[in-house]
Amino acid sequence: MDKLEEIMAWKRREIADQLRPVRSQEFARLASIRQKGPTFREALADPGHLSLIAEIKRRSPSAGDIAGGAAAQERARLYYNAGVDAVSVLTDEKYFSGSLRDLWEVSEFLQLREDAPPVLRKDFMIHPIQILEAAEAGAGAILIIVRALSDDEISELYEAANLAGLDSLFEIHEEEELDRALQAGAKIIGVNNRNLTNFTTDLGISEKLLPLVPDEIVKVSESGIFELEDAWRAREAGADAVLVGQALMELDDPEPLIKELRNLP
Repeated sequence: MDKLEEIMAWKRREIADQLRPVRSQEFARLASIRQKGPTFREALADPGHLSLIAEIKRRSPSAGDIAGGAAAQERARLYYNAGVDAVSVLTDEKYFSGSLRDLWEVSEFLQLREDAPPVLRKDFMIHPIQILEAAEAGAGAILIIVRALSDDEISELYEAANLAGLDSLFEIHEEEELDRALQAGAKIIGVNNRNLTNFTTDLGISEKLLPLVPDEIVKVSESGIFELEDAWRAREAGADAVLVGQALMELDDPEPLIKELRNLP
């Protein structure tokens, strides 16, 4: 069993007791009260510069502990003050030391600010109940890992997210997954440069796949972005945005790196 299969098997066990049918009216109610402001897609689609999704991530299976004692709301404050375009919050506890409470705290902080960046719930999504949780906690988007799901599961999650007024970031790593994401109607596609089988990272994955993504779709390069040269490579390959976690979490003051990355045309 590879690492992604291990994580997905655990996630299915973890949420098993929470599962129940979710009515469309529950999603619609949350969509009707969603905070006004740019959507996740709108926040990333500025053609004038490379957009930045700053991630709150305390640990990962590949890097181990990154910033174990980091307070989610404090990181959100640092990211907001530095002018990031969106914030990603890892809510998986077992493998990433995150929690749904982190998402609540980050959203609560940002919703009190003008021009607040939208928030992505980054987790291993399987069931619409997780979409409901994300919307209730103030997220503006959710993650759909194409490789980890059947086409029926992808459709169910995407429909639930749309009903809740949330954007969906379709994460891919191979060309076959790109075809599946496009068939599902994806409007935001993230190329994960990390192989989720063995967690090795290669920016060449973005350079290979991003040029294949249609122009009307917002393109994100994820993982392996540590310095300006990495971001340049992603931008040259066609990325509208980069998602950066470890490199920012390792810094007490991430603002200089954030401003450097966002200054790319």
